[in-house]
Amino acid sequence: MRTPLKPLSQALEQLLSAVQPLQDEEKIATLHADGRVLAQAVSSELHVPPHDNSSMDGYAVCSDDLVDLPATLVVSQRIAAGSVGAPLQAKTAARIFTGAPIPEGADAVVMQEDCGVVVPESAGGRAQARIQINTSPIPGQWIRHAGEDVARGDVVLAAGTRLGPAELGLAASIGLAELSVLRRARVALFSTGDELVMPGSVSPKDMRPGAIYNSNRFFLNSLLLRLGCEVTDFGIVPDQREATIGALRDAAQSHDLILTSGGVSVGEEDHIKPAVQALGHLDLWQIAIKPGKPFAHGKLGQAHFIGLPGNPVSSFVTFLLLVRPFLLRLQGVQEVAPVPVWVPAHFDWPHADKRQEFLRVRRNDQGGLDLFGNQSSGVLTSAVWGDGLVDTPAGQPILYGEKVAYISFAELLR
Repeated sequence: MRTPLKPLSQALEQLLSAVQPLQDEEKIATLHADGRVLAQAVSSELHVPPHDNSSMDGYAVCSDDLVDLPATLVVSQRIAAGSVGAPLQAKTAARIFTGAPIPEGADAVVMQEDCGVVVPESAGGRAQARIQINTSPIPGQWIRHAGEDVARGDVVLAAGTRLGPAELGLAASIGLAELSVLRRARVALFSTGDELVMPGSVSPKDMRPGAIYNSNRFFLNSLLLRLGCEVTDFGIVPDQREATIGALRDAAQSHDLILTSGGVSVGEEDHIKPAVQALGHLDLWQIAIKPGKPFAHGKLGQAHFIGLPGNPVSSFVTFLLLVRPFLLRLQGVQEVAPVPVWVPAHFDWPHADKRQEFLRVRRNDQGGLDLFGNQSSGVLTSAVWGDGLVDTPAGQPILYGEKVAYISFAELLR
């Protein structure tokens, strides 16, 4: 009796439960930490901003001085960003610029657009400028208070945070020139298939019958690099049992993950499964999704093994749905699941598959989703044309206008 295919949710749960996050840490410059994962939580040793400061170009005033309007005030000082003003004299205003500290005695800032200049400042400062204010400011108006972004002692970035531009800016704002991050995952990548040819090795007109260019190697390498992995490219392994065993044995010695594409089906020329079983064991074999049923996970010593299907769209989709969260968790990230949004389908999909299906779609100007015409697992143009996937439950057709679970490639490729 054939073993039932494992649903995607169970396969992903099993895959993630097998992951022990990397422990090795290294310190790197904050400037070069994009995409890395924090090994330790980051706390602030100062307030951000460090002092009350103006969020506008204008005049710092004491609101109690502006009860009787209109009011004319002498401009007693000028405070630029990076300088510190003197305490504000009664019944005066301080000319202030964005980012400059609020002087003692001031409790509001009036935008320069809301002030009239009665007496302009003279050359050489021989005459004091005067301004007229016609509206009473609210205390705290246009003031950024010390610690309103970050308070001293706050944990600003948790361990396991994947660092992006905003996180790096926040780390820099509290003075961190270096960050402790987990080391990169080491991934061995190779393809199997005697039909595969590398671009550049043979011109299109000289391709032998039955040969195809190896596209999977290129997009898998790109996806791995986007996830911050160190990639060793083992190239194309011949469809031979001993050659496959040899490549797996070599890769297992110094890598956290061995990732292959092709050769994981059940044909006579598919040698990955028996080769993995000869050196280690398989825990997961074939899942109930379309495209992407031929998916495998196992261990070769300390190295994880993941085998992807050979068809390019199947390989692309299973990487995004299974390998991506696996590698994120391996590198210490806890939140690894993509978040779908519900969007109207501007197409019909009447023939539901018995497996959970992921359709390549694109958002349109009407706020709905268009379907790529050819959903074959060999048509990689669907992933270029599309900007995401529709997660279609097994056995569930889609009617035009019905809301469906849409996962954008922007979410899956970051």
